[in-house]
Amino acid sequence: MTDPVKVDGDDMSDETILYLKDEAGLSLPCYVERAFEIDGDDYVLLQPVDYPVQIFAWEATDEDENTLADLEDDELAEVFPTAQAVLAEQNLTLKRTAHTLTVDGDIAEPEEEDIFSIETDEDSDVEGEFQKLASFFHEEQEYAVFTALSPLLFFARLKNATQVDLLSPEEFQKIQPMLAMIEDSLFDDEDE
Repeated sequence: MTDPVKVDGDDMSDETILYLKDEAGLSLPCYVERAFEIDGDDYVLLQPVDYPVQIFAWEATDEDENTLADLEDDELAEVFPTAQAVLAEQNLTLKRTAHTLTVDGDIAEPEEEDIFSIETDEDSDVEGEFQKLASFFHEEQEYAVFTALSPLLFFARLKNATQVDLLSPEEFQKIQPMLAMIEDSLFDDEDE
């Protein structure tokens, strides 16, 4: 019987870039962090080349506190040019990419006052520690651009040497038990 899980970090170099695509035709260039095989299918763990970012709106609550709210697509489209201009002042280029917005450029080391712990409602998967890159106003509404301090990773199935398909939540759940087997291997390789 053959091993159902095979980790192979040597087939692809650290500089291998693959492109995740979305339904809108946008693409997201990603480095291949790991390549592995599960039951004869090839999978890759991908990390975006540029910094993933998220734009939130600041909203006042009843307790005189401010909270962050996700933007709907139409609101994001409306504030995108302003966010681009504000980030350009820091020599950062805001890009519309598949699955996430990204910025290209050198992000400064975070100051303590620029680090926020973000938790959102059940409909959103945004949480963790984020660095605030910029704040701006658009039509009297305040917005902020954040990047996560933890890397954003994507699991995808390798169709061929250059094409990948992002795993659906159902597909990810199916292979998740196998990933536990390779997790130790991933961390063992990092320790070496």
